[in-house]
Amino acid sequence: MKFVESYNKKQNIRFNMFKKTLEIALKRNFKTIVETGTSRGKKKFLFFTKYNWKDGMSTLMFSEFAHFIKGELHSCDISVENINNAKGFTKKYNSNVNFYTKDSVIFLQEFHKKIDLLYLDSFDGHNVELASKHQLNEAKASIDKLKDNSLILLDDKGAKTLYSKDYFVKNDFKILAETENQLLLSKIL
Repeated sequence: MKFVESYNKKQNIRFNMFKKTLEIALKRNFKTIVETGTSRGKKKFLFFTKYNWKDGMSTLMFSEFAHFIKGELHSCDISVENINNAKGFTKKYNSNVNFYTKDSVIFLQEFHKKIDLLYLDSFDGHNVELASKHQLNEAKASIDKLKDNSLILLDDKGAKTLYSKDYFVKNDFKILAETENQLLLSKIL
């Protein structure tokens, strides 16, 4: 998995947790990755979008990982613009990526596969209460789609995780790792 190091950018403050998550996913032979909140990128001038490493660029990393493991990434965002930007970022791996433009809670309710790795990062955390309630609803919509050894990565700790963390812990998930920005949970240590 040498390719992961190419994402180790100074601005990518989430890199170490992403790397740890992908290393565990590889050991567990995961194939199905689901993320809510697609990498947006950043507008540069009027004509093109560039990577925004401060956001972590999860979609790009997960798409390359899905290609590497011959798995699949399912990425959902409510914004058509975000989806289109992410399609541009991931075009090299498009055979391993499926994009969905819809509310993430509805997407998770309708998703009919078992999830190996779930990354919850939709809904901007500017309003902590609303963002945390939304992430809790995502957690509730996804809980029956998780395997016993699934990984859950929650982003924007403190801004979105007020209720989802406790919900997963009450459902027998344990915190495997924690940073200032993210929480990684699983039932199996």
